[in-house]
Amino acid sequence: MAKQQIDQAEGLRKMSMKPVNVIAVTSGKGGVGKTNLAVNIGVSLAKEGKNVMLFDADLGLANVDVLLNLHPKYNLSHVMSGERTLAEVIVEGPGGLKIIPAASGSEKMSQLSPAENAGLIQAFSELQMPLDNLIIDTAAGINDTVISFIRASKEVVVVVCDEPASLTDAYALIKVLSRDYNVDKYHVLSNMVRSAVHGQDLFNKLYAVTGRFLSVTLEHLGSIPYDDYLKRSLQKQSPVVLTYPSSRSGMAFTKIAQKISKWPAPKGAEGHLEFFVERLIQYSNESED
Repeated sequence: MAKQQIDQAEGLRKMSMKPVNVIAVTSGKGGVGKTNLAVNIGVSLAKEGKNVMLFDADLGLANVDVLLNLHPKYNLSHVMSGERTLAEVIVEGPGGLKIIPAASGSEKMSQLSPAENAGLIQAFSELQMPLDNLIIDTAAGINDTVISFIRASKEVVVVVCDEPASLTDAYALIKVLSRDYNVDKYHVLSNMVRSAVHGQDLFNKLYAVTGRFLSVTLEHLGSIPYDDYLKRSLQKQSPVVLTYPSSRSGMAFTKIAQKISKWPAPKGAEGHLEFFVERLIQYSNESED
């Protein structure tokens, strides 16, 4: 990172707010319901009294707005170009959830100019709103941009479902992150399960293979059943935790949010938002080299 960018960030850091838990929600493959989980976890945390922002970080196929029937006029690309501030592109989602719309179809983060890099750091640093959690909904799969977002986050949630490809690709993602980037702690979330036992079995399968071949720590965050109410909420483009809060899936999200809300906040300055963006840009530029 250029010295000018670092000096600028150092100055802005003095104005930083309290540390923020940055949580990357990711998966080895698409089709596992990752974005719907990120949305419902975010709304559930907001219901727990947390100030939550969801960053739609699928820069190629953004779909948080589709899930929630939102029509944002501006997105992250307008922030990076200097046309809008971050506060001006943030959309008010359901249940008090704040959303940063993705720059859908934009260039990779590693291809941003130095001026755009500096502008992005400044945009997050100057965000004047209380925030407890920033949830990063990454793209599916393994690519440089996904890896950069995960490395820059404090917590990593890996979503799996009962498909051989889901478990195989989740293992491949964890293997790359642990072997090449020293990311060694993961929370695993089982989705679309028949029962809690089924969800635990999925976790156990992944745990067994990682325990045999990798030096990582896996924790089972919980399971989300795929019930009729979850399907109905998707059709209504509304979070199940708001539309059908007493459903099996709605209550499961509430339970998971309660667990996440007890995670310790980052200690020291490294929990501030501008550090997350600095790390994101640093890792994105590394991937370009």
